[in-house]
Amino acid sequence: MIIGVPKEIKKDEHRVALLPVGAEILARRRHRVLVEKGAGIGSGISDAEYRDAGAQIVRSAAQIWKKADMIIKVKEPQPVEIRMSRKEQILFTYFHFAASKPLTDGMLKSGAICIAYETMVGEDGTLPLLTPMSEVAGRMAVQEGAKYLEKPMGGLGILLGGVPGVDPAHVTILGGGVVGTHAAKMAAGLGANVTILDIDLERLRYLADVLPANVTTLMSNPANIREEIGKADLVVGAVLIPGAKAPKLITRRMLKLMKQGSVIVDVAVDQGGCIETIEPTTHSKPIYEVDGVIHYAVANMPGAVSRTSTYALTNATFPYALEIANKGWVRAAKNDPTIWTGVNTLRGVITDAAVAKAFKMKYTPLKDVI
Repeated sequence: MIIGVPKEIKKDEHRVALLPVGAEILARRRHRVLVEKGAGIGSGISDAEYRDAGAQIVRSAAQIWKKADMIIKVKEPQPVEIRMSRKEQILFTYFHFAASKPLTDGMLKSGAICIAYETMVGEDGTLPLLTPMSEVAGRMAVQEGAKYLEKPMGGLGILLGGVPGVDPAHVTILGGGVVGTHAAKMAAGLGANVTILDIDLERLRYLADVLPANVTTLMSNPANIREEIGKADLVVGAVLIPGAKAPKLITRRMLKLMKQGSVIVDVAVDQGGCIETIEPTTHSKPIYEVDGVIHYAVANMPGAVSRTSTYALTNATFPYALEIANKGWVRAAKNDPTIWTGVNTLRGVITDAAVAKAFKMKYTPLKDVI
């Protein structure tokens, strides 16, 4: 199989989807690996390292899209990439289809086989390819939130952990999954008072057992959310429904309950966000203000720590990429239920129920078209 690794072109994205060691292993299995010139530079990986590993360095993305049987990426295809994709070509990347109708329509029109990192479900019910970036994003959410609470950044002028004799900040986290748990660990470790809300009582019991004493668990409902955001200095949106749009837990009206200069970091922005007033931002322009509340909504947060993120991501994605390359996507999906759950679109039809529901489009079970 010919595997293509184009350079990421989404704004401020510096990760790369394959390490040189991955190219080496694929080459040993007699696959051909095409890597676009400069694809790894943002993660501190040179073209020479890929070349020494057995990959071919290609000067243009168009050549890679034209020749590759499978494209491995980090972020969803951008408009120019959608136009270059083609029928029966395998795309293995983060898609987050439910957040973008144009992306969904474009990939359906292309007829490509879209296998989405974020909807792949392991046998234990976890999301193995979403987890590493969720770990990074959860930790970064607190790091970025703490920065924008500083007065020169427009915030309240609060040190997250306080000092002796002065109260620490209050951090409210919506969602107790991987993002929320890592955000809570970071905020608690810095000394903040933390409340984490979730709708799953068993999850809250688990979090109460494993998180420090300065973390309070609370059932997520409108009344508790209203009370919490009223005293919060930092709110982290960490809600996830795999493949589907995130529910809007904080409305525009509720925003008026928050303090002037408080900060919202909505990690759920990839899936449309859990804050009604949220809009995607970029690393170059990460924030905006609504009703005196700072909104941070960078849709590719881990891209800022690209080297860490690239290694964390490829540790998780490569075994599946290798399986698809070795077996072809059909046999790989039939043999591995995790890969099966990642197939979102195929030959112009939607094979993921949550994506179809997001846009009220027809859903076709994968078993009916494979």
